[in-house]
Amino acid sequence: MTNNNLDSFRALALQVTCHAVNQTRDRQEARSLMLNSINRLAQQIAASIAFIGFDCRLIVLPEYFLTGFPMGEPLAVWADKACLEMAGAEYEALGKIAQKHQIFLAGNAYEIDPNFPGLYFQTCFVIDASGTIVLRYRRLNSFFAPTPGDVWDKYLDCYGLEGVFPVAKTAIGNLAALASEEILYPEVARCLTMRGAEIFLHSTSEVYGKTLTPKDAAKISRAVENMAYVVSANTAGIVNIPIPTASADGGSKIIDHRGIVLAETATGESMAAFAEIDLAALRRDRRRPGLHNLLSRQRFDIYAQSYSQSQFYPANTMLNQEVDRKHFIQTQQATIERLVKLGII
Repeated sequence: MTNNNLDSFRALALQVTCHAVNQTRDRQEARSLMLNSINRLAQQIAASIAFIGFDCRLIVLPEYFLTGFPMGEPLAVWADKACLEMAGAEYEALGKIAQKHQIFLAGNAYEIDPNFPGLYFQTCFVIDASGTIVLRYRRLNSFFAPTPGDVWDKYLDCYGLEGVFPVAKTAIGNLAALASEEILYPEVARCLTMRGAEIFLHSTSEVYGKTLTPKDAAKISRAVENMAYVVSANTAGIVNIPIPTASADGGSKIIDHRGIVLAETATGESMAAFAEIDLAALRRDRRRPGLHNLLSRQRFDIYAQSYSQSQFYPANTMLNQEVDRKHFIQTQQATIERLVKLGII
C-alpha cells in the first residue's frame, strides 16, 4: 500500500472462533495456544483477502480473540497466563501479518503495563501496514477487569487525556476503538468523535439472535449520532470453557455513517461481513450544512456542567491498594446505594 490517503477501501469484520486459555496449565501452554490461534488467523486472513480483493485494507478481529475472558481467576493469575506484554511476541507476530498483507489489523487483548504492576487492562489495538501499533485504547467500562478510571490520576500522568481517548489519523481515515459493551456508552464514542474519529473499530463477543439486541441498537445509534462507520467483529463462539460454545456467536457487521447496515454475517466462522468504506462520502456529509448534520449542531458546553457535578461510579478505587475480584461488585453495590440515598435512582 502506498502512503497516499484512500477515499475508499474495503473493510472486513472477521468472525473467528476464540480458543480460550483458561484451562491451560501454565503460561507456556497458554502462549502455545495463542501462537496456534495466530497461525490459524494468518491463513484465514490471507484467504479472506484473496476472496474479497486486495483493496481490503482494514480487518477487525473479535474481543479477546487470543485468550477468552477470565472466569474467576485472580488478577495475578490471569495477568501471568493470558495478558500480552506491550511489545510482546504476540503483537510482533500479528504485526508480521499486517505487514505481509499491507493492511490495518485491529483487535482486542488483555495486556499488562509496567506502569501499573499487579494490574492488567483490556486493550483494543490497531497495527498498521508497517507492523507498528498505531493505536492502543484501554477499555474504560468493564465489570470484572481494571480500567484506566480505577487508577485515573496516575493513568492521566502516564498517558494524558489523549491517551485515554486515542484516535489514529491514518491513510485509511481516523480510526478509534470501542470494546464490546462500550458500544452501550455513548460518551466514549462521543469523546473519540470530538477528536476526529471517523471509523469505530468494535471488537466484541456477544449474544446474537434474530431480535434486535441492545448492542445492535447501540451500533446503529453510535453510527448515526457521530456520523461515523462502525466495524463490529463478533466471536464465532468460544471453545475450551464450560459455557456453551455458541453463546457468543454471530452477527458481525459493518454500518455506515447513515446507520445503514452494509454487510452482516450469521453464525460460525465467516468473512462475509465485508463492505466498502467510503470516506469521501462520510466527509462530504460531515461538511454539508443542513438538518442531518448532527455533528455540527452539537452544544457540548450545555451538558458539561451536569457531567462535572455528577459522580456515579467512582474513580481511583484501585490506585493505592491491591484488590480481588470482589472489589468490582462491592464498588457497584456501594454506588447503587449512594444513588438511591440521593434520590437519583
